[in-house]
Amino acid sequence: MPPQITAFFQRLGAGLKSFTAGQRTIAVIGAALLVVGIVALSAWLTRPVLTPLFSGLQTTDANGIVEQLRKDNVPYELSDGGSTILVPQDKVYDERLKAAAAGLPTAAATGYSLLDKMGVTSSEFQQSVTYKRALEGELASTISAMDGVKTAAVRLAIPEKTVFVSKAPDTTASVFIETDAGATLSSDRVQAIVHLTSAAIENLKPSNVSVVDSQGNVLSTVGGGTAGSSTKQASDYQQRTSDAVRAVMDRVVGPGNSTVAVAADVTGESAQQKSETFSNAEGALPLSESSKTETYTGTGGGAAGVLGPDNIAVPGGTSGNGNFDSSTETKNNAVNKVTEDRVIPAGAIKRQTISVAVSQAAAGGLNLASLKNLVTSAAGADTARGDVVTVEVVPFSTAAADDAAKALAEAQANAEAEKQAAFFGTLVTAGSILLGLLILALVVTIILRRRQKREPVDLGERLDLEIMPVAPPVVALPPATSAIPITALPPLPGPSTEQLESERRRFEIDNMVAANPERAADYLRSLMDDRQPA
Repeated sequence: MPPQITAFFQRLGAGLKSFTAGQRTIAVIGAALLVVGIVALSAWLTRPVLTPLFSGLQTTDANGIVEQLRKDNVPYELSDGGSTILVPQDKVYDERLKAAAAGLPTAAATGYSLLDKMGVTSSEFQQSVTYKRALEGELASTISAMDGVKTAAVRLAIPEKTVFVSKAPDTTASVFIETDAGATLSSDRVQAIVHLTSAAIENLKPSNVSVVDSQGNVLSTVGGGTAGSSTKQASDYQQRTSDAVRAVMDRVVGPGNSTVAVAADVTGESAQQKSETFSNAEGALPLSESSKTETYTGTGGGAAGVLGPDNIAVPGGTSGNGNFDSSTETKNNAVNKVTEDRVIPAGAIKRQTISVAVSQAAAGGLNLASLKNLVTSAAGADTARGDVVTVEVVPFSTAAADDAAKALAEAQANAEAEKQAAFFGTLVTAGSILLGLLILALVVTIILRRRQKREPVDLGERLDLEIMPVAPPVVALPPATSAIPITALPPLPGPSTEQLESERRRFEIDNMVAANPERAADYLRSLMDDRQPA
């Protein structure tokens, strides 16, 4: 192992040994949290992106596809109650091809594809039923493609053609709609579904199409149109009329100072009316004209008598003259003929009553007659039809307003208290976080200071030794003889101060290394790290 790594682990071990029990616990918890965070982050980053493989599956199809995924060791997830299968994005197309090769999903044949399976031995009844099923499937798939429609089912009632009746009954259809979550079908879309269905089937009128949603609401009735039942039509009309009258009253007396109630009597049945009207065209020439005149003058013979018992005329014995004059005139005049066919749908207004109450506190200086005329015009009331409009000025009760004001004040007080509690909670949280950061910074500072702090090297009493001047060494002379004269030698030069200091340091280091090698090594490493001169 390189010496740098060895030295790092040695310093790390020495630093951990210098920790207290609390510092070691905090260090272990921090390391564990760091490891858990790294593992969670890596798992989240390496998680594959899942994409829908198939959606809207039947139970049997979902089971077969899941078995195929398990066989291929492909991770998957199920959603929407098991009808949707999610797989990694890079496996979508491969698994779709494998599922298609295995014949999955095995969706039931609908629409005109049913006609492909008919054989030459099919009876007339089978052919008619299959053709009707094909029409129903095609209409259902087309309606399901509309925005907001999840699934659709169409049922057709097509009467059989026969020569034994002069007039066949009308074709009818019923449409079942299941909308997406949170989606609602507007009246325009319901009308579009009705016209789409009626236009696709021969002799099917829009008034003979019924539309029902999955909640049991009737969106269109047979003979009633897309407006729904008479009760719903009356409710819609009353709401529209109330809104119109209330808009006028709010501008006149102010919001909250009036109340409006509308009751409408709506017809629940539809009818058809046919009438013919004839009238003369004034000043127009006749289409044809003819006249005939007859005149006769002369004497007459004996008058015939009465019959006798044997049917023999008995002469009367009378005679005279006769005159005959006759004239006839015929004119064919041009005649206007008007033929009118009327269809009276359900929902016609028979009679309505409008009641308006005005607060006495806000009605000062108001003209009730003018106000009544405004209400009559805004509601479209017709007195000839029997409509009744009533406008009265009455004192309004303020109990509800007082309760509402009290509740509003309490709600504001609660909101203010919650705001203050949230503010103090935020302060406590921020203070806790800040305190934790301060403690962490303090611990880190202590650790760093402990790492940087170096204990003094115990070199014994030699550290306290002062540098003393070194005397020149005494040179021993040989014993004196008489033959050799004694001559005084000059003193030898001593070492310099730098040499003495260097020698003293070397001697101290040798003694320290001999006494405690580990402390000496630590001391040398500190000198190298701090870039201090040795």
